[in-house]
Amino acid sequence: MKSLRAGGLALATVIGLIWASGAFAQEGTTEPTTTETAVTESTAEPAPGPWAETPRTRDLMRRAIRLKLVARKLSKLTQHPRPTVSRTRGDFDSLLRYRLWRRDAWRIRAERARFRAHHPPHLAEWRCIHRWEGSWTDPNSPYYGGLQMDLTFQRAYGPGLLRHKGTANHWAPYEQMWVAERALRPAVGSIPGR
Repeated sequence: MKSLRAGGLALATVIGLIWASGAFAQEGTTEPTTTETAVTESTAEPAPGPWAETPRTRDLMRRAIRLKLVARKLSKLTQHPRPTVSRTRGDFDSLLRYRLWRRDAWRIRAERARFRAHHPPHLAEWRCIHRWEGSWTDPNSPYYGGLQMDLTFQRAYGPGLLRHKGTANHWAPYEQMWVAERALRPAVGSIPGR
């Protein structure tokens, strides 16, 4: 092993001396030297235009789509108007700026929808009922979840959640509370007290 290192060190020393002697030889000459430049075609791709798709713009698009889905799902759960964005690509000077704006716009809408979803109008009342009724994941039939919902109630006020997630003990606490909120709101066209 030592001989291999010594051989490598000797080779590096010889190469260094040859290079140094060539450099000193050029310094000593007084003749003007000219360098020829050859024109070669570059194989590198030209810089992308302002509207070219890049990995970063694709990633921004994927993030915006995820945030859009979150915002719309939670708005549907809370029965708020479906969120939208109103600016178009023509308002921007590049695809990157457009996608950055779009991601940020959907992030804001998703954060608002999350806040609304986690703060239903009667949050304190639902938590009080939950405290005395059972765990949010209570699987005991015929009443499920923290608000003790039976299957008839779940079919009437949370059919989508029942279809996709199963009974209320599989729902998130905020989903259970929003289904209960739907039951609290009077039906369209009904007259209270009759």
